[in-house]
Amino acid sequence: MKLMCKASIFHYLWLLWVLTPGLQASTNVDISINAEVEVGVYQYGAGGDELLLWLPSESGLLPQEKAVARSLAAAGYPVWMADVLTAWFLPALPSSIDALPPTDLATLVEKVRKLSGKRITLVAAGRGALLSLRVARAWQQRYGATARLGGVILISPKLFVETPEPGLPGEFMPVVRQTNLPIFIIQPANSPWRWKLDRMLPALEAAGSDVYARVLSGVRDRFYYRPDATAAEDSMALALAPLIQQAVGLLASFNNKPRQVIKLTQQGQAEVRTGKKERLLRSYAGDPQPPQLQLDRFDGGKVDLRDFSGKVVLVNFWASWCPPCVHEMPSMQQLADHFASKPFEILAVNMAENEKTVRAFLREKVSVRFPILMDVDGQALKRWRVFAFPTSYVIDKQGKIRLALFGAIDWMQADVLQKIGKLIDE
Repeated sequence: MKLMCKASIFHYLWLLWVLTPGLQASTNVDISINAEVEVGVYQYGAGGDELLLWLPSESGLLPQEKAVARSLAAAGYPVWMADVLTAWFLPALPSSIDALPPTDLATLVEKVRKLSGKRITLVAAGRGALLSLRVARAWQQRYGATARLGGVILISPKLFVETPEPGLPGEFMPVVRQTNLPIFIIQPANSPWRWKLDRMLPALEAAGSDVYARVLSGVRDRFYYRPDATAAEDSMALALAPLIQQAVGLLASFNNKPRQVIKLTQQGQAEVRTGKKERLLRSYAGDPQPPQLQLDRFDGGKVDLRDFSGKVVLVNFWASWCPPCVHEMPSMQQLADHFASKPFEILAVNMAENEKTVRAFLREKVSVRFPILMDVDGQALKRWRVFAFPTSYVIDKQGKIRLALFGAIDWMQADVLQKIGKLIDE
């Protein structure tokens, strides 16, 4: 596995011109899959030997992605964007990604390849990453003996069955370990999923894939279409097209490598479990023995979780870029005040941000008095198997994890006060 860790901004002013609406406009064609289905395809650009076939995420095909397509086309990288959700009369929802038939979309890939006369590289984001892996695998099974895909480019890929309950390891979709392709992952750093790359890359490599990952510092998932995008995210959005160009060039170095197609098992058709889980402080399902937690305090000194024997401790993992974290922190301080006379403590573990960022956050967004711990390298987050922000664990006076949840809640709810109070009174 190869991990590269800095993205650059190329030709900033030139990209501003390219991204102006109306330039590099698309043409639209309908490609027949069978007697009942035609897929509308937006075509950007025509030159070059490589073609990018962009598949939708759970959010559909976005205007911001079409802007990236225009930029790529201007640089000589044609992009065809397939509106497959509309073709199958599906809404832009996570569950719709599972409803799309990979074998029919493999037919689409082959028809695009023959119509264009170019080598195809698939591009997809979010849960669309799973769709692209399934489609690529189905295409390999049917057509791979005579031609090869250029590879797959995945932006902020979501490759797990679901976000697991706190403390559980999480399960990859079976196709992840049954893929043999050149793969380039674009992963924002300000994301819990960034810390799963050390599991994701070996899982993708298990069947022979050559996998590269580029971690984008200072940006969150969905950085190129967030309504609350920061200046850094706006700049990185402009750099996305040049980054995809680099990925195409890198993946091309593996185009002549023979690839065995792994036999697809019935398990490989498993569906992503979607839908909102109710945010409740629940009984903990993992190993009750908490992982090591020895970290520096933001305001000086060190903290060791083992020193809190005899107290109930709420361990909360958070980040300044996480809106739900910001939302719940005032109620956490109210919780600390509520149990101020009791054997109770809150330890808020910040994920891999620097002192300057945390100081500005505490000065400008929230004011709390409980200890802030600095997980500067993300190792605590990995040990505690944090998949989502915020994630919280409640540890009893004997040092065992008893309650947990991922996501933000109001910590002053009667049910929460009752559960924590019961542990304090034990």
